[in-house]
Amino acid sequence: MENKQNQSVQQNQSMSNSAVAENWSPASWRGFTAWQQPSYQDTAALESVTSQLANEPGLVATGEIDRLKKELAAVAKGKAFLLQGGDCAESFAAHSESAIEKSLRVLMQMAVVLTYGGRMPVVKIARIAGQYAKPRSSDFEKKGDVSLPSYRGDIINGVGFTDEDRIPDPARMMTAYQQSVTTLNTMRSLLQGGLANLQEIHQLNLDFAHKYSTTDRFLEMASQIEHSLQFMEACGIAIDSPYLSETRVYTSHEALLLPYEQAFIRQCPETGKWYNRSAHFIWIGDRTRQLDGAHIEMLRGLENPIGLKVGPSMQPDELVTVCQKLNPNNEAGKLTLIARFGAKKINDHLAILVEAVQQAGLNVIWSCDPMHGNTVTAEQGLKTRRYEDIFQEIESFFDIHQKLKSFPGGIHLELTGADVTECTGGAIGLNEADLEARYHTQCDPRLNVDQSIEIAFALSDYLVAGR
Repeated sequence: MENKQNQSVQQNQSMSNSAVAENWSPASWRGFTAWQQPSYQDTAALESVTSQLANEPGLVATGEIDRLKKELAAVAKGKAFLLQGGDCAESFAAHSESAIEKSLRVLMQMAVVLTYGGRMPVVKIARIAGQYAKPRSSDFEKKGDVSLPSYRGDIINGVGFTDEDRIPDPARMMTAYQQSVTTLNTMRSLLQGGLANLQEIHQLNLDFAHKYSTTDRFLEMASQIEHSLQFMEACGIAIDSPYLSETRVYTSHEALLLPYEQAFIRQCPETGKWYNRSAHFIWIGDRTRQLDGAHIEMLRGLENPIGLKVGPSMQPDELVTVCQKLNPNNEAGKLTLIARFGAKKINDHLAILVEAVQQAGLNVIWSCDPMHGNTVTAEQGLKTRRYEDIFQEIESFFDIHQKLKSFPGGIHLELTGADVTECTGGAIGLNEADLEARYHTQCDPRLNVDQSIEIAFALSDYLVAGR
């Protein structure tokens, strides 16, 4: 019996290995150029921390990763919609149960609106429990006459503008792991404990619609959802049942810091397949998607669903090649292309890439990141994003896909459940003079609660039109 089990594992492992190119291993990325990596002064400390992490329990289970991939396969087939959102960069100092709850709640509110508006399931993925590293456009930051290494996220160095803060410290990886464990435990407790209660989430959306009652469409849709809930109750469907009061939210982050990511690559003993168990979904950024780079090399051997940021510099033949490299079996739900062009550039670049993917017969999900291409600097020097630019890019994204008969499968937003003032515009009417009131981000500006819910209400019309 034992011999048969061993033979089965070997056969499964062989099938898994045939799905990726030769010579891949969890450490094979080390033979490639790795962009956006810190320079650690104490390599012995780095080795000690990563070895310790490699012996810690994984943050997520392989079964959860497989389940997400199946749900994303429905998105790839146009039968579900992907909502991905959360913090630009998680902060060690801001880590709290209250912050986690607020972030999840805004995703729940958005998901209810999108589910009703799109008449389809919404797959919810949060940028949480691992989004601690950020790529930077420059290796150095300058203030006055002082130049220091750039802040690269709490998992690498400190946000304070001092020599000590900006030294990369491997011990921060252990803190990131421990806080991610706490975040996941809190998430599961909240989601099973009533946070996703449909009636309560709807009431929050109804309050939002009444707050901006001059926008008739918000009230109209909120009223329609209210009538639907009343109809369900009249039919004897208990809207506080576990089926309607619990939901799944998956975790995601940019797989940027490669030594950390490698520590969580584990082989499933039953199948022989390799998983990155630091998150359910991981993505490669626009600055680290080089075909011959270390990030592509690492992620090409994994079973996780993978995201790839696609910006204005991406060429059609390059995109096809990298898709084939990351998804060699052309598996539905495996690969999400996250378009991030900016409102002024999307019309010049997206269509030709969508057509290239269509002509190559590739199974992908197209998702819209309307944040990163629309960052501007306000007069007082703060980075911000205008709601109007953000939604203009979303509109263009949907229009282009509709013309090409391609499914616009998702939205990817940097947002927070906190009442911040980091992005201008929207029904709330924030302007640049308001930014300094509650500008709390450690990196990029995020949509606040009201701006995020407004996106969901406005986007629901496009989902209906796209069906």
